[in-house]
Amino acid sequence: MSSAPPAGLPHVDAMTPAVLVLPGPVTRDEVPRLCDDVRARLESSRTGVLVCDVAGLGPPGLTTVDALARMQLAARRAGGRIRLRDPDPALRALLGLVGIPFEVEGQPEQREPPLRVEEAVEPGDPAL
Repeated sequence: MSSAPPAGLPHVDAMTPAVLVLPGPVTRDEVPRLCDDVRARLESSRTGVLVCDVAGLGPPGLTTVDALARMQLAARRAGGRIRLRDPDPALRALLGLVGIPFEVEGQPEQREPPLRVEEAVEPGDPAL
């Protein structure tokens, strides 16, 4: 006697990272709560990545940079990392100025060339 397979699609466990939305200017008093939230979300997720949506932060300042740096440190201590979603160009410039590297969603990694890029070939170059 045989049984029919279950109806519908098989169960698939998607590996999508958790998302933390920062909906406004971050104050120093909120930083410990945010760090605890980062640790909790990374522990409950199996991806090791927390996407931090920073589109609603507004104009960046050093308090924002300090908060993001502490959140990144909390993520590293929990065995993960933070990926920024929709950062303001000024925030990216400020993070680069102070030397805090963040991965940004939708950008190729540093070692990967961007897609659809062709290198120019000189007429006398040998084929590879």
